[in-house]
Amino acid sequence: MHKVLLILLITLEFLHATKIRDIASVVGVRENQLIGYGLVVGLNGTGDGSSLQFTRQAISSMLQSVNVKVDPRNIKSKNVAAVMVTAKLPAFSRHGDQIDIEVSSMGDAKSIIGGTLLLTALRGVDGNIYALAQGSIEKGYTADKRNRRKGTKARIFKGAIVEKEIDFDLYHKNTIRLSLKKADFSTAVKIEKKLNNRFGLGCAVALDPRTIEIHRPTSQSMVEFLATVDNTDIPFQGANKIVIDEKTGTVVAGVNILVEPVVVTHGDLTIKISSMATLPVKTKGDVYIDPSNNVINMKYGEVTVANIARALQKLGSKPEDIIDIFHSIKQAGAISAQLEVI
Repeated sequence: MHKVLLILLITLEFLHATKIRDIASVVGVRENQLIGYGLVVGLNGTGDGSSLQFTRQAISSMLQSVNVKVDPRNIKSKNVAAVMVTAKLPAFSRHGDQIDIEVSSMGDAKSIIGGTLLLTALRGVDGNIYALAQGSIEKGYTADKRNRRKGTKARIFKGAIVEKEIDFDLYHKNTIRLSLKKADFSTAVKIEKKLNNRFGLGCAVALDPRTIEIHRPTSQSMVEFLATVDNTDIPFQGANKIVIDEKTGTVVAGVNILVEPVVVTHGDLTIKISSMATLPVKTKGDVYIDPSNNVINMKYGEVTVANIARALQKLGSKPEDIIDIFHSIKQAGAISAQLEVI
């Protein structure tokens, strides 16, 4: 009997367990944004128009760098486009590493596909050059994904080479901090207790609901210690969340998110959720839809977000109507879950 109880308790503890690396990050270990201004050449008449002064000036400056002096006013070419180049420099990137870049047209170019990005310096917020970008643009995209061959934005995989490293001496650190991706008092305390139980009292201290300071044991390096910390499981229950796609009306929600009694009227549609409801026809989930007058009756106790979403779809509700209805239900306090529209 005791063995069965022990197995049950262990199962319950790890039923909703997650690894620390999934809910927290190491402070200081992050990506850095890079940006640069460049030119795409070799376009077949789809580049910027000759009226754009900044493109003509950029071409003139580029030519001067190779000892060719041309007055910007005399430059007329539709085979060149001015672009902004952006990239993310991963943590611990080393000299010579290759990273992906995004190239976006700045002017009125019709397309930058088929062109070549000339050597472009990518700088950080401190003004220093951290990478150099250059390469051919073979594929691009626009807001209309069905027309990907005519793009004013493109990605070049491994289109930049890292030239400068960001120093971060992790090895010699004795203390470092973890930052929870979402502030939560309970989770911070759980991590503190778990690490103290595993490595000894004083190893971890929760400074606030988002920050936990950890001290490495003398028997381990910081790299080895963080590897162990990252893979440590803690009990974790994420907050319920409802996500609605504003284009399609698709509703994604956690399992069995209950809805409290409420009456919502939106246009000619009415939703009634009541513990006293008498339904003409009892269906799965105690939901009755009357298409004749657009009334959805539901009996409280078994009504979930999924029930409401299915009922609205059966009535042919538009995505904007679905969003408005769930917002109204949320504002009325009938749903405790977070609501997000994407």
